[in-house]
Amino acid sequence: MASIAVLGVVVLLSSITQRIPSGSAQLVSVEPLPVLGEMCLPESANDNFNPTGELRESNLFAALGEGTVYAAVQGAPGRGPIPPWVEVRAAEEISRPPLRYVRDLDPIYTYVAVDTRRNEVLMQDVNTFSIRVFNRTENTPANLARTEPKRIIGGTNTKMMFNTCIYIDPQNSDIYTVENDFGDTVSVFSENMEGNAVPLRSLHVTHRAYGLAVDEEKQELFVSVQYPPGVEVYRKTASGDEKPLRVLSGESTRLADTHGIAIDPKNKLLFVNNWGHVSQFDLAGSGRFEPPSISVYPLDAKGDASPLRVIQGPKTQLDWPGQMAFDPETGDLYVANDITNSVLVFSGTDNGNVAPSRVIKGGKTGVSSPVSVSIDAKNRELWVANMGNASATVYPLGAKGDSAPLRTIRSAPVGKISLAFGKLQAVIFDTKRQQILVPN
Repeated sequence: MASIAVLGVVVLLSSITQRIPSGSAQLVSVEPLPVLGEMCLPESANDNFNPTGELRESNLFAALGEGTVYAAVQGAPGRGPIPPWVEVRAAEEISRPPLRYVRDLDPIYTYVAVDTRRNEVLMQDVNTFSIRVFNRTENTPANLARTEPKRIIGGTNTKMMFNTCIYIDPQNSDIYTVENDFGDTVSVFSENMEGNAVPLRSLHVTHRAYGLAVDEEKQELFVSVQYPPGVEVYRKTASGDEKPLRVLSGESTRLADTHGIAIDPKNKLLFVNNWGHVSQFDLAGSGRFEPPSISVYPLDAKGDASPLRVIQGPKTQLDWPGQMAFDPETGDLYVANDITNSVLVFSGTDNGNVAPSRVIKGGKTGVSSPVSVSIDAKNRELWVANMGNASATVYPLGAKGDSAPLRTIRSAPVGKISLAFGKLQAVIFDTKRQQILVPN
């Protein structure tokens, strides 16, 4: 995944509207406004100018720079030389206020984890770069807009940004969280930390790390990496620049845009799901799409090892599978299935094009763009983080079909539809329909 700029869109009024054709006087940008050198540039720096030396009106630099090319352009790869008659000065930020925001003010949850020692639920919020902590038994009444967290971990010292997964240490309630797109770290907080806390330790991991799982018996930390797809295994207490003990990666593994991972501690198995996007970054034309899948490996697999089994095919209903959870007591594998607004349940022994044994889906469930599931083995409950409506919902482990949740923790009013801005890289304005299109 490319870097996330912010979870919002900003609309600015150009200061030179008299030079821009009617109907195009507003600049729509992803916030925060980057240094201009980071914006889309023409193929050559000379393309900014007419033959007479005037800045082209349709260019972004014309709207903001008014005749000035910023130093960040100079020497950029693939750019032509800066003409000698152009003033070059240091890059600077644009500080004028926006006309308006298109922005979600409520949390967008990517993970929910249960701390049975403290009887708490921790929810990862990528909108405010924080972890919100609630009592496990909270149940937001329909007449309330939201349940307020009992404490929040967040702030610049936490190094949390686009964090996608949480692991709670069953012995001491240490909180492990992985950053997917900015800091490339697994950070660890103690159970009582809150506010702008400095992590106990941080481990530098490969860019685009996504999921976490821990083999408590061997004290090993498993980290899934989206691209190039792989699973890295570290000492559980690793920190700094410590290297992984082993890495599972390669063409034979059939890993392809890796996301959720889960461990079967009894049978020593590793489950990894894949979105199916395959390419070699250094080989043009190597990209291809394969159906989403769940691949199964021995827990000690490494290198270019082939999977023991692969769950894949139209019967599986897999579509952008997210985080997974394995129940050792029943042998059930739970999968958050984003696109179909469902939770799929497979047997840990499934193979091939098989249908899930159970599906939790429907209007009563409250499931909306689920991206993670967690099992509370002590209370025999299943938790689901809903990215689409700022909530976490909880069910009996045997739930199926259109089952209403036992409880719901909401951080937004009933009926909320999240903007779900994820990793904004561009915005497009449809002049015919007067609409702003936001690709994620």
